[in-house]
Amino acid sequence: MFEFKKFTIKQDKAAMKVGTDGVLLGAWANGGTRILDVGTGTGLIAIMMAQRFPETAIDAIDINDSACQQAIENVADSPYSERIKVFHQSLQDFRTEKNPMHGDSKTTYDCIVSNPPFFQNSLKPKDSDRTNARHTDTLPFRELLRHAYRLLTENGRFSIICPYDTLQEVESEAIIIGLSTNRVLLINTKSNKKPKRVLVEFRKKFIHSPERAEVVMMDDDGARSEWYKELTKDFYIK
Repeated sequence: MFEFKKFTIKQDKAAMKVGTDGVLLGAWANGGTRILDVGTGTGLIAIMMAQRFPETAIDAIDINDSACQQAIENVADSPYSERIKVFHQSLQDFRTEKNPMHGDSKTTYDCIVSNPPFFQNSLKPKDSDRTNARHTDTLPFRELLRHAYRLLTENGRFSIICPYDTLQEVESEAIIIGLSTNRVLLINTKSNKKPKRVLVEFRKKFIHSPERAEVVMMDDDGARSEWYKELTKDFYIK
């Protein structure tokens, strides 16, 4: 169990536990009136987005039944249960309901977030649930980007966190799909380390000069940096 300021995340059923990646994305991503969380796991990012954007409605999906059960439990126990719906479904098969405000058109999202599976060539764990949660077998980058494009509004934003060494591949795949990089944040664990993770935001419209920055998570003494403390101040208890 992981306690945040305004909610608690149970993680006994989920293959992937609460981690820094999810917290970073949930605290960094832009929101909107309708949000889709792809690969919700424990429901952490969906709940964080609900806290940050009080007027939003959120759909959260995952292909793993146990993860969905965990997310449903955590959502129900959170202060935001009326605004979050959890679906046991893959992104490839996910079809949104008709929106009565737009006749027969399907609902699209002005914000999609995903902490996707990103291990491609590493040794796979024996646990199949953990394998699906960590590896790209069930959701390759191209598939993730293609379906994000399908479900985004014209002015929507798609945000992910991924390893730094996959950034070039992800951006190249995005160009093929029709998405442009809008924001990039390189994340170093310490000042003397190379970037380990990267937060990326894509949009459908062409972006001539994406916003790019680099930050450090930890000071040299191992304490959270001022940037990291400011980013997560509404979530971490300490």
